[in-house]
Amino acid sequence: MDSYIKIERGLGPDGRIAAVRFDRGDGLNALSAEAMRQLTAAARSFEDDEITSVVVLTGEKVFTAGADLKDREGRDRGSKGIGALRRQLRLGPRMTRAWQEMEQVTIGAIEGFCIGGGAALAVALDFRVMGRGAHIRVPEIGLGMNMSWQSVPRMLHLIGPARTKQAVIIADEKISAEEAYEWRLVEQVVDDGKAFAAAMALAEKIARQPPIPVAMTKLTVNRLAHALDDLASHMDLDQFALASLTEDYKEGIAAFLERRKPRFKGR
Repeated sequence: MDSYIKIERGLGPDGRIAAVRFDRGDGLNALSAEAMRQLTAAARSFEDDEITSVVVLTGEKVFTAGADLKDREGRDRGSKGIGALRRQLRLGPRMTRAWQEMEQVTIGAIEGFCIGGGAALAVALDFRVMGRGAHIRVPEIGLGMNMSWQSVPRMLHLIGPARTKQAVIIADEKISAEEAYEWRLVEQVVDDGKAFAAAMALAEKIARQPPIPVAMTKLTVNRLAHALDDLASHMDLDQFALASLTEDYKEGIAAFLERRKPRFKGR
């Protein structure tokens, strides 16, 4: 089995920084089922890490193209019934929750593009640094599905209701780095190719702080900010499952694979 994740620990002040590099070797870094499992395992590998206080997540050349619509395991997920479909659909929210719930402060270094499930992963992190030429896009609705992985409330906290609707509903709109900064979707914009270095510089500032109060502060802020998120988004997995049974979903995926505009009929 291919390994898509490389973890470097012991970086920065007193070895308190770790870098997680996601690389499928294809310049797309799409989130296949196996890639999501590996990203989840990478986050969970820090659960008993008493040294690392900051983790920087980056992709090789690009952050990620989002869910891998060509992944055989993913495309076959509905063929074994609704129970198997729901179990398969848990992979994404399990991954984003693992990254959000890490005790360590997390920073995303975004280059190239960050699409769909990639945006869901990015907003689960504590901070985001973005290359000037990069863009974010949330194409799910344009593919006949809803935005899930509990990402809508996370986006809502960052950019407010109107911008969240704009980002999610206008599915073909690319959000440039400057727009992402203006919307408060990212905290810093830097020259292309410099996102990882800038993320590491921010990580060093955090790593110099006393780690226990930092971890407790992160936990407090997250608990307060996300207290109602489960209540608001507990149904998004089932909404996605329901949407995946519609004709519009099948048309959206077919149009994507055939590189044409979809023809939705509302059924």
